[in-house]
Amino acid sequence: MVDDWRADRIGNALRGTNPTVLRRLNAGFAVIGDVQFLPGYSVLLADQLEVQRLSELPRTKRRAFLDDMDRLGEAVERACRALDPEFRRVNLEILGNTDGFLHAHVWPRFEWEHPDLVGHPVWLYPSGNWHDPDCALGPEHDELREAIGRQLDLLTARDAGGGSGV
Repeated sequence: MVDDWRADRIGNALRGTNPTVLRRLNAGFAVIGDVQFLPGYSVLLADQLEVQRLSELPRTKRRAFLDDMDRLGEAVERACRALDPEFRRVNLEILGNTDGFLHAHVWPRFEWEHPDLVGHPVWLYPSGNWHDPDCALGPEHDELREAIGRQLDLLTARDAGGGSGV
């Protein structure tokens, strides 16, 4: 993937040139993470460039962002559970310590993770994972991308129809 879109992830998502975008949601963009040392890692990007914190959004947009985060989390959970029998759960986080724009992390967690890491925050993984080419998003993640996207579509249709079932 070309690196230039990373300098303006949200602007490129708005322009349709961010290659990690899975779906446009109500208050942001569901994207698959640049790194996949935990396959299915995804991020919700707010759709407003200037917003740095959840508290900066009007209440209705704030609720929409949190609803989108929930939807992306459930989509990742469903996709990962279907593709990996050792899927455990998802962790949802809004941190914002590195990137100065509102975003939420969706981390799938698995039984195959090292015992020293599985019960701890993902941020305790070795920092090299963020730059290791073997962990980078690539064509080998296409099936996962498609599965998460399909689940987002199903959940969006369910929620638009007022249904509550799977």
